[in-house]
Amino acid sequence: MTDAGAGGEERGRRLATDVPGPASRRLAARRAAAVTRAVGTTLGVFAARAEAGILEDVDGNRFIDFASGISVTNVGNAAPAVVAAVRHQAGLFTHTCFQVTPYEGYVAVCERLNALTPGDHEKRSLLVNSGAEAVENAVKVARYATGRQAVVAFDHGFHGRTLLTMSLTGKAVPYKEGFGPFAPEVYRAPYSYPFRNTGRLEEVIAHVETTVGAESIACVVVEPICGEGGFIVPEPGWLAGLSRWCAEHGVLVVADEVQTAMGRTGTWFACEHEHVVPDLVTTAKSLGGGLPIGAVTGRAEVMDAVHPGGLGGTFGGNPLACAAALAVCDTIERQGLLERARHIGDMALRRLEKLVAATGPVGEARGRGAMVAVELVGSDGHTPDAAAARAAAAACHRHGVLVLTAGTYGNVIRLLPPLVISDELLGEGLEVLEAALQGV
Repeated sequence: MTDAGAGGEERGRRLATDVPGPASRRLAARRAAAVTRAVGTTLGVFAARAEAGILEDVDGNRFIDFASGISVTNVGNAAPAVVAAVRHQAGLFTHTCFQVTPYEGYVAVCERLNALTPGDHEKRSLLVNSGAEAVENAVKVARYATGRQAVVAFDHGFHGRTLLTMSLTGKAVPYKEGFGPFAPEVYRAPYSYPFRNTGRLEEVIAHVETTVGAESIACVVVEPICGEGGFIVPEPGWLAGLSRWCAEHGVLVVADEVQTAMGRTGTWFACEHEHVVPDLVTTAKSLGGGLPIGAVTGRAEVMDAVHPGGLGGTFGGNPLACAAALAVCDTIERQGLLERARHIGDMALRRLEKLVAATGPVGEARGRGAMVAVELVGSDGHTPDAAAARAAAAACHRHGVLVLTAGTYGNVIRLLPPLVISDELLGEGLEVLEAALQGV
């Protein structure tokens, strides 16, 4: 394990106690008495501090962080520029509500998103609090602008936990079970899943035209790469073909980039890999560097179709979160983190793909940039093996590496390291993961 060195260089993985340790166990007892059991936890330790690639718990254990708070701390936890920007803004004012008294930070974030999102057309943005709120508002805008009601979402997709975004989400347990009835006029279509040979474009379009009808559809809501669904990278050309069909039929494309944006895949937005220009783009997670902020960015004529007062919210575009978001964008540009994400992906996939050919549970290694996953299967090379994924993830946790499981079938281990992680920490974490997979 690496450790702290002279001069304050990056600290490394360290296991000082059992996992979880005594301090975490005491906090877990307090949590059980105070927090609803409905809120799940991946790693049963309590955080004390975190930095670039390392998360330290209250017992002094240090974990290599391959989760980034679910792709939130792309620029690193407590990134210096983000901390400085938030501190400065907190000393000026913490809230006015933009709809009561506007401020420059909100405008500046919208300007930045309008410039960064794909396409050179005129754009407008709305700031909100979360990814789910961004997706919900994107659907509202699409329905208003088109005068249509139907919305198409996809198998394996995850879009949030509000009523509408649960309705869009493809996975029932644990996200939808017992929470119905769901929002009407939401239809589901197959998503391109090359490993399982499903969701071919012509079949998807035929399904939508037959079961919904193009003239009724306001928008399709699609993740350029399925996140919670298992980091599924669709077949090349699938997203572009879907976008062309939408344009031909007056259907708006909503790219849900909540997990994939802000450099995670090696470009600012994942749809850039397919040269797709969506009508509306939703962002959140890594936009605020750890502070809650989301956004909808879209074509000016679409966003401005809604009447004044039709969109908004008390905390949307909070001034602290706006300061953080601007610092995140500056950090990505200044530190060359798009290129860094591509390097992380190359390094991780080069190693994990070797496990596919070996006898073992890894059916496929896939991803783009620093968004990498392995899908675990049974001895037939196809049947999902969720138990193997749980066992491998637990082994990683015991040995000081934080990974997340995912997938509609629960059989995927996903890696979301911060884009500022060192090669040394990345390599060490991959060694632990490889040993865990080989030991399943």
